[in-house]
Amino acid sequence: MASYRSVTVYCSSSNVIRPIFTDAAEQLGAEFARCHIQLVNGGGSVGLMGVMARAVHDKGGRVVGVIPKRLKSIEGRAYEASDELILTETMRERKRIMYERSDAYVALAGGYGTLEEFLEVLTLRKLGYHDKEIVLLNTDGFYDEMLAFFDKMTLEGFSNEPTEEFFKVVSQPDQVLPALGLGDWI
Repeated sequence: MASYRSVTVYCSSSNVIRPIFTDAAEQLGAEFARCHIQLVNGGGSVGLMGVMARAVHDKGGRVVGVIPKRLKSIEGRAYEASDELILTETMRERKRIMYERSDAYVALAGGYGTLEEFLEVLTLRKLGYHDKEIVLLNTDGFYDEMLAFFDKMTLEGFSNEPTEEFFKVVSQPDQVLPALGLGDWI
């Protein structure tokens, strides 16, 4: 059996998004499987979470889903095909497990939850709680305004270091694993 590194991916649970975002999630899922990277995600079967999990499985990879019982009880919400589906009592517990089970973190396009999870691992890295790589996949410029705001925070003195110190930004799915230093890891 192959060895796996684990990477948590934060992403959208919405099904009403443009195909450019679902295509990126599908491509990244295929790259994870090809490079023996285990996907750790929020355990959902919907949105980019579901797209990426199915893409990983379609190419023979492994998926660990972490989902609160409350969300699982919503019909069609959990990705039941996960190789390991961890049920939690709270969202806080879910985030802790995803954080602890990962060698690195990636954020795809998403909403409030994705942004909150990305900012948490970014803040923890900035404060020295971990030194794991973080990559933001900026598909179709989705995060351009946020990145400009981060620059403004630095310019105005609210952040001492530029964001490049703590995470990398890429625009294409095939750039994610090399940016994490995992592109050739098998």
